[in-house]
Amino acid sequence: MASEASGWIVLAHLVRPQGRKGELLAELYTDFPESLTGRADLFLIPEGFSGELATAKRAEVVSSWLPVGKNRGRVVLGLAGIDSISAAEQFAGLDLVVPEDRRLPLEDDSTYVSDLVGCIVFDGDTEVGPVADVQFPAASDGSRLSDGIPLLVVQADEETLIPFAKAFVRTFDLEGRRIVMELPAGLIEINRQN
Repeated sequence: MASEASGWIVLAHLVRPQGRKGELLAELYTDFPESLTGRADLFLIPEGFSGELATAKRAEVVSSWLPVGKNRGRVVLGLAGIDSISAAEQFAGLDLVVPEDRRLPLEDDSTYVSDLVGCIVFDGDTEVGPVADVQFPAASDGSRLSDGIPLLVVQADEETLIPFAKAFVRTFDLEGRRIVMELPAGLIEINRQN
C-alpha cells in the first residue's frame, strides 16, 4: 500500500542497511516494486516531510530484489551513490517517495489506496463513514494474499471493516470522494470492531 505525505506518495520506508554493498532493506508500500528501478522522479524525504520538491533529495534506484525468509514482504534497494554500509546507515529512516502527480497509471478497474482514504462510504443512501485505511489479507508469514479481498477500514463512531469487493460497489466517484455500495444485510454490524 502507498501512503500519502502532503503531495508525496510513499513507495518504501528505508529501514536499515542490508549486506555490505550499501543496499537498504525497506518496508514496501507499493504493489509494483519492479517499477522502482530506473525512475527519474523518485526522492528521499524524512517521515512527515512537508517541504517543496526542490528541497527533497533526488534518488535513483539502480537495483532491487525481494528477500525471502524473515524479510519476506519487504524489498532490498540499491541506490545510486550508496556503496557501503556506513553510507547506507545515513539513509535509514527516510521514505522513498514520488510526487503524487507522477504516479504510474493503473489498469481501468484498479485504484490507489491513497485515493480511497478519505472517501465517504455509503450503504445505499445511508452514510457509513470515511475510509481511514485499507487492509490486505496476508498469510501467516506476512506476505499478501493475491486473491484476497481488501478491507476498507471505515472510521465513524466505531471502526468497521467492509470488503472492497466489486460485487458490492455500485459507484465510485473519486472526484466527489464517494463510494456507494450495496452491502448484504447485517454485514456492517458483524464487522464493527469494538
